[in-house]
Amino acid sequence: MSMSLEKAISMAVKTGKVLFGAKSAIRSAKLRKAKLIVISENCPREIREDLERYCSLSRIPLIVYKGTNVDLGLVCGKPFAISTLTIRDPGRSPILKMVEENEGS
Repeated sequence: MSMSLEKAISMAVKTGKVLFGAKSAIRSAKLRKAKLIVISENCPREIREDLERYCSLSRIPLIVYKGTNVDLGLVCGKPFAISTLTIRDPGRSPILKMVEENEGS
């Protein structure tokens, strides 16, 4: 059973513990509290570079969502743009397994 990234993100938002926004993403990466961080393709460069640095230091997977921050907001079921999404607990979403499989291939 293969699930799309969109469905996995949506399920994590509904059933898990997810934070929105760059400040909480950077804080979670620094404190190693995140299990996964998702950023939109049009996330501001400075934020993206900070997150790439902190995620690599903390060994937290970072996914670049193939869409804009508005698209990511819609996937999360929110009426606003989301450039960064921190997953602290995926809930019933298989998103962490999907990331592991992609890194392995």
